[in-house]
Amino acid sequence: MASILIVEDEPAINELIKRNLQLVGHRCVSAFDGRQALDLIEQPNSFDLVLLDIMLPGLDGFTVFDRIQAIPVIFLTARNSLNDRVKGLNMGAYDYIVKPFEMLELLARVDATLRRTKTENDTYVIDNIKIDLSSRQIFVDGKNTECTPKEYELMEVLIKNRNIALSREKLLELAWGYDFEGDTRTIDVHIQKLRKKLGLEDRIKTVYKLGYRLEVNV
Repeated sequence: MASILIVEDEPAINELIKRNLQLVGHRCVSAFDGRQALDLIEQPNSFDLVLLDIMLPGLDGFTVFDRIQAIPVIFLTARNSLNDRVKGLNMGAYDYIVKPFEMLELLARVDATLRRTKTENDTYVIDNIKIDLSSRQIFVDGKNTECTPKEYELMEVLIKNRNIALSREKLLELAWGYDFEGDTRTIDVHIQKLRKKLGLEDRIKTVYKLGYRLEVNV
C-alpha cells in the first residue's frame, strides 16, 4: 500500500479522505496548509502520492506543487474553471479532481495514479487467494480458478473498495457499466458464485438493506 499526504485545510474533508484511504490500506498523513505540506514532503522517504488542494492558507497549491520533486500529485480542489484544470495538468499533475466528488471516484483515481507510477502492486492476496490484476487471473492455493469476465470484474471492484460497503446499484455501475439494463438480483447471484468458488463466505459480507462489503485486514 502507498504512503499518501493529504493537503486540505478543511479538517472534516481531510479526515473523511484519510479514513477512506486507510480503509483500503493506505498510510496517510494530513497537512492543513502549504508550508506544513512542504515541511513533510522534504523529509526523507516521504510519500508515494500527494493529494493537494489549491486554495490553502499561506502558500497555495500551485506554489507548493512547484516545489515538489519526484512525487506524483493529484489536485483536489473546488476550483473548477477550465483555465485552472489546464494549468494544473500542464504543470505535470497526474490528475485534477473537482469538489464535490464521490469517495469511490477518488479511490479509483488514486488507484489509477499509483498503478501508473508503479507504486501499487499488480497482485492482491486474501488468505489463500491471489488476484493478479494485470493478467485478470485468480489463483486459489496456487491453482488458476476459472471465473467469468463479470465474476472477475466484480471481484476486482470489491478488492479496490475493500472494507467499504457498496450498494448493489453501485456494484452494478462499477462492474457492469452505466448502460446495464438488468436488475440488482444479478449482483446477488454473482456474489454467491464468488463466495462458493473462492471460499469467501467469511470475507464477502452482506450489508443489511444495502449490498456487500469485502472485509480484509489492512
